[in-house]
Amino acid sequence: MDAFQLSQRLAVALAIGLIIGIERGWKQREEPEGERAAGLRTLALSGLLGGIWGALAHGAGAGGVIGLGLAFAAYSIVIAVFRYREMVREGSLGATTIVAAMLAFTLGAFAVLVDPGVAAAAGVATAILLAMKSWMHAALKKLSWEELRSGLILLAMTVIMLPLLPDRAISPWVQVNPREVWLMTIFIAALSFAGYIAIRIAGSELGILLSGIAGGLVSSTATTINMANLAGQHRSHQETCAAAVMLAGATMMARVMVIVAVANADLLSAVLPALVLGAAAQAGFGAWYAWRADVGNEAAAPLSLSNPFDLKSVLQFGALLAVIMALANGVAAWAGSAGAYVLAAASGILDVDAISLSMARLAPDRLTAMSAVIAILIAVAVNSAAKVVLATSAGGWAFGRLLLPALGASLLAGGLGLWLAW
Repeated sequence: MDAFQLSQRLAVALAIGLIIGIERGWKQREEPEGERAAGLRTLALSGLLGGIWGALAHGAGAGGVIGLGLAFAAYSIVIAVFRYREMVREGSLGATTIVAAMLAFTLGAFAVLVDPGVAAAAGVATAILLAMKSWMHAALKKLSWEELRSGLILLAMTVIMLPLLPDRAISPWVQVNPREVWLMTIFIAALSFAGYIAIRIAGSELGILLSGIAGGLVSSTATTINMANLAGQHRSHQETCAAAVMLAGATMMARVMVIVAVANADLLSAVLPALVLGAAAQAGFGAWYAWRADVGNEAAAPLSLSNPFDLKSVLQFGALLAVIMALANGVAAWAGSAGAYVLAAASGILDVDAISLSMARLAPDRLTAMSAVIAILIAVAVNSAAKVVLATSAGGWAFGRLLLPALGASLLAGGLGLWLAW
């Protein structure tokens, strides 16, 4: 390392200390001068001190590493003693300032010895975390146990389980890749959880339309049944509930677009016209029903969503996805496109995500791109029709009759989009 490189890295070490020090100094700006254990100047100098000790340790072998460790220990003890005296005087308790000072020193040494870019990024991340104290504490107070548990499950699925799964087919006869199945399961779970968080943050005051959109992210079928039950109990608000069902259906189609884009981006241009036109038709009817029902009145009841991301539902989706992927591979190998269409129609009654993922992954190796697109659209169409049947059963013929024109318009629009993409 020449003198110019060393100067650059020491400058980064000083900048890291400054970034952390600015945040600490701003928090302590009301305190009198000289009564802070670690403020702006102290932390800036701490970063530079770490950088200098890193420079001294560079090229000194094991002795340099030991010297750097001893310097860090001595520095930490000094900061801890001063912080202890400060806490005794204030009658407070907290270790954040000590850890921030230790990080300033450590990142300064890291910038000189290893990578200044990574050290700088870590310094910025440290300052952001320190500055977000109030927001993070307020968010924790609002966080329910179910939400915390779901977030931890999602992290465990991603960080712990995913790396352990083999990235290959189970056997020549069962062409299912466990890691691929689990990765898609994580993606769908995260997408559903995002819908829940959206309505959780926005609050119920945004009303039934936002509930329909968020419900479409979580489960458009569950949203349809919920709204049908509500419509059956409150006949005067059937059009409002129908608007929510239409928006949930349009959101479901948008969700399928995202799934296809992630699973096989090459199919997106072929599937996009049909799904966009179909979603536009449903959204248009939803807007019309909302306008007719005057959704802004106080009687519009928002949908109450339970947490959609629990371990049972995750495992059920993963199992369903694995079965459908295995069947899809077998059907594509033995029956070709016709078999894929039958499987898509059967699967679409219950769920569109798993079959959409499966068909997107099959193209173009086991299915032609157009066959995969048609299968996905069949699943979406069957799912839309099944929801009308479920809504009629739960909410009565009067409610189902509101959904039929939207279903017809959506199917016609989707067919037009498929013809345009052909």
